Amino acid sequence: MTDVLEKEGVVTVEDLRNKMAEFARERDWDQYHSPRNLLLALVGEVGELSEIFQWKGEVPRGLPDWKEEEKLHVGEELSDVLLYLVRLSDICGVDLGKAALRKIEMNAIKYPAKHCLGSSEKRTQINVDKGNVSGDSGSAAAAVADQVIKH
Repeated sequence: MTDVLEKEGVVTVEDLRNKMAEFARERDWDQYHSPRNLLLALVGEVGELSEIFQWKGEVPRGLPDWKEEEKLHVGEELSDVLLYLVRLSDICGVDLGKAALRKIEMNAIKYPAKHCLGSSEKRTQINVDKGNVSGDSGSAAAAVADQVIKH
């Protein structure tokens, strides 16, 4: 399947989900893939990724001063994180692609560009009219959920 995916040039979340499910099935690992176990494995992989960046200070985009083997290591650990996340979402019955798009829409409501352009302030610190973005994110989340469900 890897050859097919590489030739097409686009790998979807669904492709990864199917590949991970097949990988686990072939090894009879479904019995170990509970949400808790997968979450703990995911956290462990995030820790391994964090170790690569530990003590390096701020790092510019593209990792220009890093050795090629360090960049490969980052790619491996990022892949571990992604694959565990995809597997966890599958086992939990969550469509990760749809959930991510919904979250982006919710964040667009929570952080309107006209109010937070170029600012790293938290939503609660952004100066906006009460009618636009104030209050808890629950109302924004509910509005987006209603919009997403209707589509």
